[in-house]
Amino acid sequence: MLKFLSRLLGAPVARRARRHAAEFLAAAENAPDVQRSLLAKFVQKSASSRFGRDHGFAEIKSPEDYRRQVPVGGYDRLEPYIDSVRQGDPSALFGPGTEILMFALTSGTTNRPKTIPVTRESLADYRAGWTTWGILAFDSHPAMMKDGLKPILQIASDWRERLTPAGIPCGAITGLTAQMQSRLVRTKYCMPAAASRIKDVEAKYYVAIRSSIHRDLGTIIAANPSTILAVARLGDRIKETLIRDIADGTIDPRYSLPADVLREIGGKLRRRRKATAKTLEQIVDRTGRLLPKDYWPNLQFLSNWTGGTMRAYLRGYPEYFGDRPVRDVGLIASEGRMTIPIEDGTPAGVLDVLHHYFEFIPAEQADQESPETVEATELIEGRDYFIVMTTAGGLFRYNIHDMVRCRGFVGRAPLIEFLNKGAHFSSLSGEKLSEHQVVAAVERAQRALNLVLKSYLLLPEWGDPPRYVLLVEQGDLPRPSAADALARQLELELRSQNDEYDNRRQTLRLAPVAIHPVADGTWLEFQKRRLAKSGGALEQYKQPHLSSDLELLGTFLGQVDRGT
Repeated sequence: MLKFLSRLLGAPVARRARRHAAEFLAAAENAPDVQRSLLAKFVQKSASSRFGRDHGFAEIKSPEDYRRQVPVGGYDRLEPYIDSVRQGDPSALFGPGTEILMFALTSGTTNRPKTIPVTRESLADYRAGWTTWGILAFDSHPAMMKDGLKPILQIASDWRERLTPAGIPCGAITGLTAQMQSRLVRTKYCMPAAASRIKDVEAKYYVAIRSSIHRDLGTIIAANPSTILAVARLGDRIKETLIRDIADGTIDPRYSLPADVLREIGGKLRRRRKATAKTLEQIVDRTGRLLPKDYWPNLQFLSNWTGGTMRAYLRGYPEYFGDRPVRDVGLIASEGRMTIPIEDGTPAGVLDVLHHYFEFIPAEQADQESPETVEATELIEGRDYFIVMTTAGGLFRYNIHDMVRCRGFVGRAPLIEFLNKGAHFSSLSGEKLSEHQVVAAVERAQRALNLVLKSYLLLPEWGDPPRYVLLVEQGDLPRPSAADALARQLELELRSQNDEYDNRRQTLRLAPVAIHPVADGTWLEFQKRRLAKSGGALEQYKQPHLSSDLELLGTFLGQVDRGT
């Protein structure tokens, strides 16, 4: 019956989604007027708030007034107002009648996670952005919508990690959107909503496989490609256990699921699927492995971040998924969606001018205390900028510290590509090495040496002279000489990527880069520690590839004999 209803209702749902997409593309054509109207609405709605009174919102009549009245700032500037909202006083940031649904937790620059207010309006903006992204992606792959929408695997995190003193939930916005899906829509998503409450990373990935491996999957959606690879690798690594559990309707004891989650999803996991198990056994007998390209032969495309540091993971996709195309999910964070990609194979997306007001700081002004900003329509193709957002979620001239490059325009809206977080720079002797350069250098070194690194981290090491050390898992180095070869190749690539680095090497102010192997499984444990320390959602976790922390290397030394 649900399958019939899905086909019957699929067309109206798709028409509504296409209306969202058409509205977005029309807004791109008229971006200057749309952006200015949006700013006027945000200012008017919050004029009576404490933040609005403190910054003279009542006198703001133009974007120029707004820039004069409100300084650009990061989370710390807004935190006193956000804290009042957490305590139960929405009027600190919002006008009358604003409903606070939750706070999105995201990693902060300190040990304390940021809490981003999620209002009913900002949630609607968030969901509309995903709807637009989805219909544009699905229409690019018509088989996704044939005979009803194909099943989707999307991994979400808990939206009720904890409560504020006023009883407002704090957690991941993905969990709230999953919870709010209609029963009909929910049938198309393989991962049960309750699974968002599973804290153990491997247990969550196990449930993801168990919930989806028997279905004719259309796409996998996860912000971070490392999540998608981790799910695929787990299925192959525990293939015997997985096939047995699927055949017998059992749950391996090593995956201890919370009792409340087990009550909600245990029935589905305990359903015996002998036909599926037999098919999987045949795959293993034929290939010796259990890979998604064999058990999901009709997978249309993969959905994840592809820009900045994320593209390094994409080299691992062909082994597990074959030649499936990849659609970037867009530059999206707990603070809001910034871009909507409109084609496969590129990290660039159209700025979401319909839902947030944007300004941009030219990269060369990033270190200035009061940088001048330009509006979205004033960007110059090929130039780099930092994004400043104003949103329905109470963020005013908020510097999210995302460095982007303008790749052109769609209508009057810029097409932008994420490069890196502004904080991800290191400079031992004035070389100003960026994470973007590190990722490019390691990617080229891998290609030159035919290596595939699951992940890696470049860290500074103080000495006379100082140097950088690349941490890689031991299992990614297939032979003893691989570390030395990688060090030599990476040194060449870093010098090619960064003239200042090359100069410091020529003048002996930096020693050559070194390789330090770490134990297999290090990156999973590192991820767990960072999430436990800084907060934030699992599916939005970004594995850093460069840190300027001189003390961090010491936490890794001694795991495996050090390379040189």
